Amino acid sequence: MRIGIFGGTFDPVHLGHLILAERAREQACLDRVWFVPSARPPHKRERPITLFEHRAEMLQLALAGQPNFQVDLIEKDRPGPSFTVDTLGDLNRLHPGNEFFLILGADCLPDFHTWREPVQILAMATLLVAPRPGTDEWTPMHLAQSLCLSDAGQVRVQPIDMPFIEISSRDLRARAAAGRSLLYMVPRAVEVYIREKHVYR
Repeated sequence: MRIGIFGGTFDPVHLGHLILAERAREQACLDRVWFVPSARPPHKRERPITLFEHRAEMLQLALAGQPNFQVDLIEKDRPGPSFTVDTLGDLNRLHPGNEFFLILGADCLPDFHTWREPVQILAMATLLVAPRPGTDEWTPMHLAQSLCLSDAGQVRVQPIDMPFIEISSRDLRARAAAGRSLLYMVPRAVEVYIREKHVYR
């Protein structure tokens, strides 16, 4: 099957995440999109993140009723930082018949060369890239140059056409902490969970 991998902290998951996943599924003809909550994101060590169990449960609630979406908890018990290359390696070993696509925002590409083993990531998955405000479009040639690759053919990138949706998890956490509304920004079940569990209070 053609599987989209959508990793992130999802702290909390919001409608922008879901719209991106659905656009990627449709435009790349994916059979499934697997949401992979990061257990210990290496780029967010400077701030505490919400318990993995809360973030995973909010994802389960958000995806309920969409049979093409599922949560994969592969990073939950892995020791050390949650590196994308390790996750893709594990998924390829566990599901050798699948073709994988990594869903991310264009704002990740300028720093992609700093990720652990970025060339190996490209060997294991096609990048499905959504636009971000203030971020230039990156072609396979741009990405190959940033990775010092002589052959842009090693870089598989497919842009995902979608509108700019300026919802940020950081803003949602602040709104929840202040007791402000999350209506129309997160799925209703996630809004209720955050309020009843006092996740960000």
